[in-house]
Amino acid sequence: MAGGFVRRWLSALTLTAAASPAAAEDAGLRSILFSSLEAGASTFSTSGAKVAFDRFDRDGPVVLVSGGSGMRLEGGGRLPVLVRTTLLGAALGGYQFVQPWGVVTILAGPELSVEMLTTGSGAALLPLRSGLRLHGEVWARPTESTLATATVILGSGRGDAWGRLSWGYALFGAYIGPEAALSLDRTGYRKWSFGLHATDYALGGYRFRLSAGCQFEGQANGRARPGPYLGLAIWNAL
Repeated sequence: MAGGFVRRWLSALTLTAAASPAAAEDAGLRSILFSSLEAGASTFSTSGAKVAFDRFDRDGPVVLVSGGSGMRLEGGGRLPVLVRTTLLGAALGGYQFVQPWGVVTILAGPELSVEMLTTGSGAALLPLRSGLRLHGEVWARPTESTLATATVILGSGRGDAWGRLSWGYALFGAYIGPEAALSLDRTGYRKWSFGLHATDYALGGYRFRLSAGCQFEGQANGRARPGPYLGLAIWNAL
């Protein structure tokens, strides 16, 4: 079931987004709503929509609008001295190239972000930042029963970068396999993770991605703190 679904609608995937089986029967599929959460020592959630000017099953322009929020602990040694809370949003436009083996999507557009630092003595709101975000991704099917993805996001507003690689084999109604991710920003913060994921699991008309593993995070000039992480993504097509 999973293999047939992705074979027809791989071009609809973005970040954590894919179409539902019911929507896949509609040749006019044009929009996808998605939401995701990654929780560990730090947390981050994202929600948004991807809209195709024409259809997701062929080449054409696309728009991706998203908003997110996150919180992380920062400081020296094992005792964090502050909490960094981040809000951000972006509106990107680009083009998707659909091939028999998968899809390549390239997007760019403005982003806005604001951060607040909280310590035991109070909170400070940092100035609003704006910049350019670049987003590139590849969703490919090396074989009939496998799915491989690569995503890279660069933002000049916060001076940050995020990337993820995954591979999965069709098993138990989903694509199951390893994943790895890396994120960093201009403050010197670094986080990398390794784990397992189950992508494109269907339940009640929605699709899910579940992931879990180990992450390491900290400042570039300090010791990385290890810990577990859990991820959940849900999406549906209209």
